[in-house]
Amino acid sequence: MTKIKIGQVGLGRLGQVHAENIVNHVKDAELYAVASVVEQELAYARDTLGVENCYTSYTEMIENEALDAVVIVSPSGFHAVQITQALDKGLHVFSEKPIGLELENIKQVVEKIDNNKDKVFQLGFMRRFDDSYQFAKDAVDNGDLGKITAMRCYGIDPSAGLDSFIQFAKNSASGGIFLDMSIHDIDLVRWFTGSEFKTVYSLGNNIAAPELSECEELETGACLAELEDGTIAYLLAGRNAQHGYHVETEIIGTEGMIRIGNAPEKNLVTVYDKNGVVRPTSGHFPERFKFAFINELNAFVESIKKKEPSSITGTDGLKSTEVAIAMQESFENKNIITL
Repeated sequence: MTKIKIGQVGLGRLGQVHAENIVNHVKDAELYAVASVVEQELAYARDTLGVENCYTSYTEMIENEALDAVVIVSPSGFHAVQITQALDKGLHVFSEKPIGLELENIKQVVEKIDNNKDKVFQLGFMRRFDDSYQFAKDAVDNGDLGKITAMRCYGIDPSAGLDSFIQFAKNSASGGIFLDMSIHDIDLVRWFTGSEFKTVYSLGNNIAAPELSECEELETGACLAELEDGTIAYLLAGRNAQHGYHVETEIIGTEGMIRIGNAPEKNLVTVYDKNGVVRPTSGHFPERFKFAFINELNAFVESIKKKEPSSITGTDGLKSTEVAIAMQESFENKNIITL
């Protein structure tokens, strides 16, 4: 079968993960073109990945009539416009989260997605494609835990990346810790429970990084939420895990509980030495979710081939963003927000 020709915008850390996966691990797909304003990234695409069609303009790239689809890994503030432009060009779209940073804008994009049902749209909630999370989802759907009563979610970046984030925050807007980080956990809560968020109450601090207060950013953010079905959810996001990249999800039900990733283990190795008994840990998200990133792009291409909608929709992106923005509003106003 003819390969799906993909044009990708953005070749930063996650962008390179996606690009390398398309080249090496995604069946029936070809990284046909890339776009970036950074010359070193274009050189990487040409020299390392063998991409011949390299552009400094996304708008110019999607004019290439050979393209079938785009993969958007640009800064969050560009997503809404780039998704819209791609759909207007008749292209299938895979976009990293979030769809956008402003709700009204996101609603317009979701309407555009819904009006182009012949084009596949998929949002990059990669945890849904992780083997461990899929195992847990099957258990929940099979009723093994009974009725879900509570969920606890941790998402904490390694402290090794804190300084670089501080420098980023001084020059760019991440959207805030809830939109930038907790959105993955928000999506998981919605996915596992099948229920929507009803109320949220958020707290935050910059004890580990006081400089972030000047940037109106948080190093640690937490939220206690109630879902429409009565489920309680507690979400913690941070940027200072000294032991490595820490993602943990606990699902508590009337008949049992599941904990996913309670320690960010790198492998099955245990080291016994003068430091005691040590388990190596994952250092960053590309390592922890290596296969999930591959799986999600394979699913995207498979949806295009089969002419079927993606399992992750624009509405999923809208709902998760609504909750994340409400969490930020709750923190700023120090009150409970009802969605």
